[in-house]
Amino acid sequence: DPSNQKCGGRKKTVSFSSMPSEKKISSAQDCISFMQAGCELKKVRPNARIYNRFFTLDPDLQALRWEPSKKDQEKAKLDIAAIKEIRLGKNTETFRSNGLADQICEDCAFSILHGENYESLDLVANSADVANIWVSGLRYLVSRSKQPLDCMEGSQDTPRFLWLKTMFEAADVDGNGIMLEDTAVELIKQLDPTLKESKIRLKFKEIQKSKEKLTTRVTEEEFCEAFCELCTRPEVYFLLVQISKNKEYLDADDLMLFLEAEQGVGHITEETCLDIIRRFELSEEGRQKGFLAIDGFTQYLLSPECDIFDPEQKKVAQDMGQPLSHYYISASHNTYLTEDQFRGPADVSGYVRALKMGCRSVELDVSDGPDNEPILCNRNNMSTPLSFQSVLEVIHKFAFVASEYPLILCLGNHCSLSQQKVMAQHMEKVFGDQLYTEAPLLSESYLPSPEKLKRKIIVKGKKLPSDSDALEGEVTDEDEEADMSRRMSVDDSGEQKQIQLCRELSDWVSICKSVQCRDSKLFMKSQNYWICSFSETEASRIANEYPEDFVNYNKKFLSRVYPSAMRIDSSNLNPQDFWNCGCQIVAMNFQTPGPMMDLHTGWFLQNGGCGYVLRPSVMRDEISYFSANTKGVVPGVSPLALHIKIISGQNFPKPKGACAKGDVIDPYVCVEIHGIPADCAEQRTKTVQQNSDNPIFDETFEFQVNLPELAMIRFVVLDDDYIGDEFIGQYTIPFECLQPGYRHVPLRSFVGDVMEHVTLFVHIAITNRSGGGKGQKRSLSVRMGKKVREYTMLRNIGLKTIDDVFKVAVHPLREAIEMRENMQNAIVSVKELCGLPPIASLKQCLLTLSSRLITGDNSPSVSLVMRDTFPYLEPLGTIPDVQKRMLAAYDLMIQESRFLIEMADGVQEKIVQCQKAGMGFHEELHNLAAKEGLKGRKLNKAAESFAWNITVLKGQGDLLKSAKNEALENMKQVQLACLACGLSRAPGGGAEPKGKRSLEAIAEKEGSEDG
Repeated sequence: DPSNQKCGGRKKTVSFSSMPSEKKISSAQDCISFMQAGCELKKVRPNARIYNRFFTLDPDLQALRWEPSKKDQEKAKLDIAAIKEIRLGKNTETFRSNGLADQICEDCAFSILHGENYESLDLVANSADVANIWVSGLRYLVSRSKQPLDCMEGSQDTPRFLWLKTMFEAADVDGNGIMLEDTAVELIKQLDPTLKESKIRLKFKEIQKSKEKLTTRVTEEEFCEAFCELCTRPEVYFLLVQISKNKEYLDADDLMLFLEAEQGVGHITEETCLDIIRRFELSEEGRQKGFLAIDGFTQYLLSPECDIFDPEQKKVAQDMGQPLSHYYISASHNTYLTEDQFRGPADVSGYVRALKMGCRSVELDVSDGPDNEPILCNRNNMSTPLSFQSVLEVIHKFAFVASEYPLILCLGNHCSLSQQKVMAQHMEKVFGDQLYTEAPLLSESYLPSPEKLKRKIIVKGKKLPSDSDALEGEVTDEDEEADMSRRMSVDDSGEQKQIQLCRELSDWVSICKSVQCRDSKLFMKSQNYWICSFSETEASRIANEYPEDFVNYNKKFLSRVYPSAMRIDSSNLNPQDFWNCGCQIVAMNFQTPGPMMDLHTGWFLQNGGCGYVLRPSVMRDEISYFSANTKGVVPGVSPLALHIKIISGQNFPKPKGACAKGDVIDPYVCVEIHGIPADCAEQRTKTVQQNSDNPIFDETFEFQVNLPELAMIRFVVLDDDYIGDEFIGQYTIPFECLQPGYRHVPLRSFVGDVMEHVTLFVHIAITNRSGGGKGQKRSLSVRMGKKVREYTMLRNIGLKTIDDVFKVAVHPLREAIEMRENMQNAIVSVKELCGLPPIASLKQCLLTLSSRLITGDNSPSVSLVMRDTFPYLEPLGTIPDVQKRMLAAYDLMIQESRFLIEMADGVQEKIVQCQKAGMGFHEELHNLAAKEGLKGRKLNKAAESFAWNITVLKGQGDLLKSAKNEALENMKQVQLACLACGLSRAPGGGAEPKGKRSLEAIAEKEGSEDG
């Protein structure tokens, strides 16, 4: 909580916590009152010096003053009328050049730009809360500087208070303007169901005590005051004031701008925004007049429409026509267990739960049962067994409830020949023609696709040789647990036990003939359509010793990894370790919650929760280089920067089992990045003391993500306790499913259930994103350091013929990289001059730019001129130096974008031709190497370097193509934003009218006028 001390001993405390003695900010008046009382701020100078000063706002709201100061009292002030702009964050030259800037929190810094030359007064508050109060209050004053006293008008006339008055009057059946406290409490609970009754009653007592009232009856004024204090989230209020241009409500234009520029939503029209207002605004007046006040805006931000998860990924959005081996497949281990593998009973509910969660691979350990009926049971205890037939019927009922794509049955067969025949009969009777039995063709080199196998049951198990007509035969034992026990025993001979298999059961196995890996060298040469099972220990060893080979093997064949037999508590392995190697089927104990199961559940939320997720192309392409152990950048993939601001939390429950601190919790948030080793990272916020209802964190983190397609973000909320931090909630989401902008994260409990009304409020931005063929997401740019250029470097193979071919690509590769970086740097320069961070969109830049490119009579000082379809800005007469610098940066951005657009196709063609020429040597590589005497490790190194070069060329070609598309989209958005901002006034002509239209609507009209 910020405590602010003036030299004379005056102290002011403001907090956003729910403690009853503290006042929350819920209106502009609250901000102004706080500023008039004053607080200490740090004043930052360019010479690396920082001074503590006490700042206040004059009672007449005309000037800002600070003390102590060497200047006389009349000079140590700043007139509100001289303020041009207020910036939040470290976004001025003073902050960028100050040697201590790295030690200053981004969210606590703000700057006041004033005077004709846009001089900056750079300040740092003690907390992000205080910085927000000053920024909101000053923006409010500047926007009303022509009638400054109006902001002191009573807030009883605002749309919000008029709505609350209507609600009060409707509940005041006697019409006396007063009601029982019980009635008032019930009314507030109806308006905000997340509030606790005890908290509402405490607020009424606090208000009545402050007025020295003896009665507990509630007046209309007290009802409104209690509601505003309890139901106003200050962080949402600050956001509303910021995007509404300092009004206390949003109109359709404000909302349109917010959705397009901040939330990354495309194709927004005025009617779309009015529809949102009609659905979420609580007051009848607001719905009719088309504005959204704080309560409706809060409801909108909490709605599914502002969820952090991309709605496109809530349905099947990936190509399902690729070979089965190109997908990660959701898989369950010991599906029949509901607890651990020693004490746990067998129950069909395990299959129901897994299948409803989209699981596409379930296990059936089948043994001989009484009356010639096979059974499923945990062979480690005496629990009641399950009938094999009843389990099949449950699987048949739920197999395709959550997903239409194929279901793999992993059969653990421990039955006699007679009961194996019964198994085969039951499977035919229950599944019929859903069983997939087509024999693989020798001419096919890949497995069939999930699309081709829709609604099919695939049996994984042992298979008799196809060239034998015998009705039965011997195969190696499939018992994974017994095999592990044997291999750990002292007298293990290394020989696998043989079991008898009947032809009827063997015939149900087609493309998933299983083999257990016992020799890592042999598995690389496995026949097509084998599915190889690895214990967790064996898979980890192979991943460490042969990381590139393991990835290449998994391009064609299926790998199934199961937990170690040492996990007697049914704990889970880390699936990410094996997904990084391309292993498709990583079997999880669905009955055991925890961080590892969170990763699995979160990962398979994508692609409509269908249980199949397409692997990254670098892990699918026949000729490509990828190592599971990569510690740095991935060849051909441009790293992205992920910016996450943890703003606040809502309605955190007390941790289960926690009793040491009563009902009080001290929450903090951890942000974890999971993915390839180079991407794994973790950051945490500060702890907020004693606040579970609406703790404000206001902390920003930045992560570099080298392979976004394999990355996940896990938000974890914990209670800071000296005994041991307690779990409150978590949410795990694939990187590719993140939505940009202000989002609510729906937290899940320890067992994975969604907790009602328990959320995190965050801001997400991804910079230097190329889009990757997904729906309209904001494509941003940021400067990248030279150390990450490694992913563009070609390697020497050691074969002159091939090296000469790749050398041709060196120059076009350098051109491609420089064009992309020059454009990105030019965009960042424009953002910096506009005082915006790299995560800002170009539309936000143009809005800021246009506000400065105006003359004294509020007409634009520049004109939009389309030259060769590119949007240039030309000055209308003489302009000040500040505007000249901005125009110069803008011109450079247009020039670099134009150069890239015009040159990209030619450079990309050179890269593609070189890639094709290189691919021509693929078949000859080993012969050429043999002629040059390369063998053993040198031959492997040459093959690895060849795959690396092909991957780099393909990746850089794709990146350049994406950069051109990004540049074209940028130019379109810049043109439309200039029109929307009224910068199209020609000399002597009128300005383009700012109608309430979307940018797309303007584009359509422009096109129709051009014929």
